[in-house]
Amino acid sequence: MAVELIVMYLAVGLIAGLLAGLLGVGGGLVIVPMLVFCFVRQGVEPEVIMHLALGTSLASIIFTSISSFMSHHRRGAVDWSIVRRIAPGILLGTFLGTMVASRLSTGFLKVFFCIFLYSVATQMILNKKPKASKELPGLPGMFGVGNVIGAASSLVGIGGGSLSVPFMLWCNVAAHRAIGTSAAIGLPIAIAGAFGYMVNNLHAVGLPGYSLGYVYLPALIFIVCFSVLTAPLGARLAHALPVDRLKRIFALFLYVVATKMVWGLIS
Repeated sequence: MAVELIVMYLAVGLIAGLLAGLLGVGGGLVIVPMLVFCFVRQGVEPEVIMHLALGTSLASIIFTSISSFMSHHRRGAVDWSIVRRIAPGILLGTFLGTMVASRLSTGFLKVFFCIFLYSVATQMILNKKPKASKELPGLPGMFGVGNVIGAASSLVGIGGGSLSVPFMLWCNVAAHRAIGTSAAIGLPIAIAGAFGYMVNNLHAVGLPGYSLGYVYLPALIFIVCFSVLTAPLGARLAHALPVDRLKRIFALFLYVVATKMVWGLIS
């Protein structure tokens, strides 16, 4: 593997881990588009590029989420009762989402991902937090919400923070606690998502060497090496920096990334 690609994978891991801990939005928002760029540089078959990026992203989030939620847990910012109640729905919804995604085209998945990026970026720019007007639902409601968050996350390769944090804020969960709990919720999303992308189309045509289904192991290893180191740093910074201002800056970056991907689809 070219040294250039190794350096890129390490850089992706560094940034993704930091953002996962700091913003609670899931490193996948950065990992997926960067992996798409790397896979294009490698000459991976276009038909599997997006699937490979989504699967590898979710596999890397397994390690990022552990590192991140442990840091939040030490600060008492993880509500484990929420995690326990939402996890069954998360696991089922995420796995079923990977089954659907494995049968969709790369073009469709790219368009869906770009729309998601634009919506997340717009939410960050406007900084409109949902009014805390509800209480957390019972087990059936949490199972249903988990299904939706898991399925959506599997289609965009993220840890679900962009969906679970607003949901918890809407249900009167404090902001710092919502971010910490979201980091923990990212673990079942990542496990079910990575497993789903591994077993669906395990022998798909066009996969590069050292792939386990839609998970590219070399990229996974190099990303994880740095993401587990920077996720705790991000979690510490989340309690000390003006996160709302940083989110607006990050939103501008997401606009650029999404527009670049759209331009690539058009051209």
